[in-house]
Amino acid sequence: MTSRPDVPDEWIDRITAVLDAFPECVRDRAWVGTRWRVRGSTVAHVFGGEDQLFRLILRAEPGEVPAFENLGHPYFRTDWGANTVGIVIDADTDWDEVTELLTDSYCVQAPESLAALVERPDPDGS
Repeated sequence: MTSRPDVPDEWIDRITAVLDAFPECVRDRAWVGTRWRVRGSTVAHVFGGEDQLFRLILRAEPGEVPAFENLGHPYFRTDWGANTVGIVIDADTDWDEVTELLTDSYCVQAPESLAALVERPDPDGS
């Protein structure tokens, strides 16, 4: 069996810095890697795969899922549940994009009362 690499601490710290700003979002160890949850719902899960690639799994708005299916690497759709998508992270990862994805994932998973407290980027970029 091939071993899974540990996600670099720097990447865990970057993800944590984003998600710690959101109400009731907590970090814990997952069956592999690290996950962040809000009231029991997983917001993000990062882990190293047996193929030695690192993946960040998140939730997306239903209308965004087709983009993950069609954009190609580093984006992908998973079969881990409704609207579950992912991005392969590496030294070239756009962390601003990851921040937006994490914010969206939190707002999808959090109760409306908590999601309403989070400032989200304007979808038209203005």
